[in-house]
Amino acid sequence: MQVGKPILYSYFRSSCSWRVRIALALKNIDYETVAINLTKDGGQQFSGEFQALNPMKQVPALKIDGITIGQSLAIIEYLEETRPTPRLLPWDPKKRAQVRMVSDLIASGIQPLQEPCHGEALDTRERGLGVHPHLPCLCWSHRLPDCRGLWGSLRRWPEKMVTSLPTRGPDGRKELAGSRNLSVLKQVGQENQLTWAQQAITSGFNALEQILQSTAGRYCVGDEVSMADLCLAPQVANADRFKVDLTPYPTISRINKSLLALEAFHVSHPCRQPDTPPELRA
Repeated sequence: MQVGKPILYSYFRSSCSWRVRIALALKNIDYETVAINLTKDGGQQFSGEFQALNPMKQVPALKIDGITIGQSLAIIEYLEETRPTPRLLPWDPKKRAQVRMVSDLIASGIQPLQEPCHGEALDTRERGLGVHPHLPCLCWSHRLPDCRGLWGSLRRWPEKMVTSLPTRGPDGRKELAGSRNLSVLKQVGQENQLTWAQQAITSGFNALEQILQSTAGRYCVGDEVSMADLCLAPQVANADRFKVDLTPYPTISRINKSLLALEAFHVSHPCRQPDTPPELRA
């Protein structure tokens, strides 16, 4: 049973939040947006109030039906189970598995790896690191399954090197997790950051294009919009942001073009959100 209007804690540029906004629009769910600016005030996700709501300090988070849910795919699946019209997961178990496969490929295998820094979307330019302008984090990464080696080497760094970086929590104390993220940025190296992101996206898109050639109709799986499409459009936007050449991916490009013509994808776009800066509005 719904308790009041749902509240989505979101950041306009977060591709994970965009997935959820599309689902809410498709299912015609009226909701309130609370903007969590991942770069302002040292990152509003670190506030005590938001951390009490989502201990992972990530967006999106959705308050609905008396509960709070984090993680975009978990939110979408809950909406699907409680508000199944229109369906975002097919009835057919084989197609449903394909939808989940494509969704996880993007949410776990591409999107987290494109970020040179794994978590906090800090404005590193303001912190004097001179990060490439195309590489502020687009969102919080859910999972980072293929970077164990990188994190392993980082954990072996002397503690004083990790904690000396200028990342502070809302109480003014330095946060080890945020420092590690900035350390990853520095380890990748400024000159390699754009290449890092492009390689991660290209590697994932090479696999995704091949998969979609066997699953796609008008959209990712057949001719109905599914959870896979909710993941695809934001990821293509990320690819464009990171200047990835989409010419080798005709299936991905074709599907994305069809999706962006739909009203739900249009109204949920990052350039049309309440917290979108005026200079980035459509």
